[in-house]
Amino acid sequence: MQMLSVLGSTGSIGVNTLDVVRRWKGRYGIHSLVAGGNVKLLAEQIFEFRPRLAVVADEGGRERLIGELRALGLAESDWPQLEFGAEARVLAATAAEVEFVLSAIVGVAGLEATYEAVKLGKRIGLANKEVLVSGGELVMAASRAARTELLPVDSEHNGAHQCLRAGKRNEAVKLILTASGGPFRRTPFEDLKTVTPEQALNHPTWKMGPRITVDSSTLMNKGFEVIEACWLFDFRADEVEVVVHPQSKVHAMVEFNDGSVITQVCATDMRMPIQYALTYPERADAPVPKLKWDEVHSWDFHPPDWEKFPLLGLSYQAIRAGGSAGCTLNAADEVAVEAFLKGQIPYLAIAATVAETLERVPVTHPATVAALLEVDRQSRAVAQEWISSSFALSL
Repeated sequence: MQMLSVLGSTGSIGVNTLDVVRRWKGRYGIHSLVAGGNVKLLAEQIFEFRPRLAVVADEGGRERLIGELRALGLAESDWPQLEFGAEARVLAATAAEVEFVLSAIVGVAGLEATYEAVKLGKRIGLANKEVLVSGGELVMAASRAARTELLPVDSEHNGAHQCLRAGKRNEAVKLILTASGGPFRRTPFEDLKTVTPEQALNHPTWKMGPRITVDSSTLMNKGFEVIEACWLFDFRADEVEVVVHPQSKVHAMVEFNDGSVITQVCATDMRMPIQYALTYPERADAPVPKLKWDEVHSWDFHPPDWEKFPLLGLSYQAIRAGGSAGCTLNAADEVAVEAFLKGQIPYLAIAATVAETLERVPVTHPATVAALLEVDRQSRAVAQEWISSSFALSL
């Protein structure tokens, strides 16, 4: 039985991962569950999957988790080891019994635990963009040194991974990532000035958390995916192209040197890429709906509007700069999106905040996670300072 550590077990990726595990009884076991503040769901997961270790964000969360476990009637003798904080997240990812780490904690909170697991040669199912957007240089160097695999769980990168199996890596000349276009695909630029948080959170295809939904509306999420793809698959920025595909059925395409384009298509169900990462290189039956080819399908592809969605261009700028630029990009965006959702800045100021922060924070090449997190801290401070000075009347 392969033992798993699920970092972010109460998020959508974590919940879907446990559903895959549930359907493969006897093949996978859960060693560790790591969550944030949703202790009620975590307690239910502990009751069902009986991990050896469970981790929450802070001591208060641990106390609440104890209360939830008692409310479920789980005998204390059946409780896992209960821990909290960053060190405990690392422990969950690096335990000797763990063979596969599903990295799905949102934000840089999952970076250190994932990095330490990579250094030990653990197999990684990567669903946390910030690991490579912020720490790609550091993490990929560790991956090469440990000769371990980072298997992408994001649908686009998972699709690219599948397409690249059709030929040798040096035969692939272009990677094409698809974007739904978000809720403002057809919205005139002038109308973006008055976009509300409620409008930005109304994604036409996916149900996701607030930040990633706003990032999808600005195409920043697709920019993050470009950066992640460059690190994962060793493509240059000019070898990765983004196309808008509103139907969200084609997830990625790879063009080879003979002109052939291999495409990965499947239903929009995250259990497929999760299971692919778990079972790779095997392909196994997945509990997802199949496409119906006896029905009419119409799929559209359009180039993105670079003027309307400047964050996509800023993402290309960051990957070309390399080093800590991706960390600054991510930190500034997180600060700006939070400010927008709180009504402190207008929608178009998200991109302006990111651009200004990239301009002000110098690019470095951090050699440790601590140094990278310091860049993250500095970048957030710069972004917040710019917002405070530029939108003082709104704060």
